Amino acid sequence: MIRSGKKLRKGLWFGDVDSMNEQKKEISIIIPVCNEEESIALLVNEITAQLNEKLNYEIVVIDDGSSDSTLQVLTELKTEIDSLRIIRHLQNSGQSTAVRTGVKAAQANWIATLDGDGQNDPADIPKLFQKAKEDNDPWLVVAGYRKKRKDSWLKRFSSKYANAIRSNLLRDETPDTGCGLKVFAKNSFLELPYFDHMHRYIPALFLRQGGRVVSIEVNHRPREQGSSKYGFHNRLWVGIVDILGVRWLQNRAKNPEIEEV
Repeated sequence: MIRSGKKLRKGLWFGDVDSMNEQKKEISIIIPVCNEEESIALLVNEITAQLNEKLNYEIVVIDDGSSDSTLQVLTELKTEIDSLRIIRHLQNSGQSTAVRTGVKAAQANWIATLDGDGQNDPADIPKLFQKAKEDNDPWLVVAGYRKKRKDSWLKRFSSKYANAIRSNLLRDETPDTGCGLKVFAKNSFLELPYFDHMHRYIPALFLRQGGRVVSIEVNHRPREQGSSKYGFHNRLWVGIVDILGVRWLQNRAKNPEIEEV
């Protein structure tokens, strides 16, 4: 049993011990955040407004070493929202590590990931989850597709060409792997090879394991609070290296047919 206030690997746990004994959740909503003091309360409140009558869920927010008042906002919010759990990284470790921390701590067998900036619409979660439940395939990723993006022209431009290069090299069968809104099975995700920035290659990594990807168009909204942590220059070269690394993993994957005798 993980206890409130105790260390969880290299993070801190701010969950309620009693919540661990509640009825099994249908889905865990994982939200990695870093310095999102202006947007995170609005997002969490919007999730509860959209989902309270639709799903048995939990919200797991991973504060990835924020230096602003994000953690204070979250702890105050938790006094009002029982479904909220908070995990804190003592040092900033990156979005992929934060997602993985959240997935490992999740109570549900199904995971929905959501960016913490409020640009993903929580109202889209039920339709992605419904597709996952209908197929009932642990190696299916249901990925959001931001067909009508509400970003700056530079972000749209860089994303368009990055997606084209990635799709050509990785054949990951998704038009928008950078969309933070995805639904997948917990245990399958934890079998994937882990590395920094892996969250951008979840479809390719599932396909590498013999899985499938289904993309569903979702709503995308302009950022109303805070500022983006990513730009063209801090993504370009690391993105190229990552794509080559995932291509290397794909070329060395083996998925034999097996039988028990």
